[in-house]
Amino acid sequence: MKKGLIVILALAAIFVIWGVGVYNKLVSSQESVETAVGNVQTAYQKRADLIPNLVATVKNYAEYEAATLEAVVAARAKATSTTLDANNLTEENIKAFQAAQDQMSSALSRLLVTVEKYPDLKANQNYLDLQSQLESCENSIANARKEFNETAKQYNTLLRKFPNNIIAGMFNFDKKPYFNASEAAQEAPNVGDLFGE
Repeated sequence: MKKGLIVILALAAIFVIWGVGVYNKLVSSQESVETAVGNVQTAYQKRADLIPNLVATVKNYAEYEAATLEAVVAARAKATSTTLDANNLTEENIKAFQAAQDQMSSALSRLLVTVEKYPDLKANQNYLDLQSQLESCENSIANARKEFNETAKQYNTLLRKFPNNIIAGMFNFDKKPYFNASEAAQEAPNVGDLFGE
């Protein structure tokens, strides 16, 4: 009877030690996902922070483009008010965040096409610097999204593997969604739309 009790206690101890190890791996992986979410938001915020300077620079040259400038300002306001909560990361939340960011990207694209009408503006050093910073921000956004997706994949894989999924289920670890290409990116752009044709 004593040997049976010792075996049961030893097995229970092994299960607890294993469970603690799996739990800690899941927590570490979840923290990595939350860090990656923060990096995505930081990259988008950096782009949003450039918008007022870009709008002010364009405004000085392109006084007849008020509607385009207002669209950029409105899109920026919506994009900066839509955030991701790493603790409530759902597919719907990511889609809402991405939709707001896509709206800002679209408004920026229209603004940059509009700038083509103003050769003096295109030659302005401040504008050129802002355009270069904006391009750098777009690259940072793409890299942050890619890093997030890779981190989420590692977390989701760890979460779903057996027997890790037992501990994950016991402590309510949830699968994380990914950033996907926007629906607009799935369609080829109509060049005539870009130039108002």
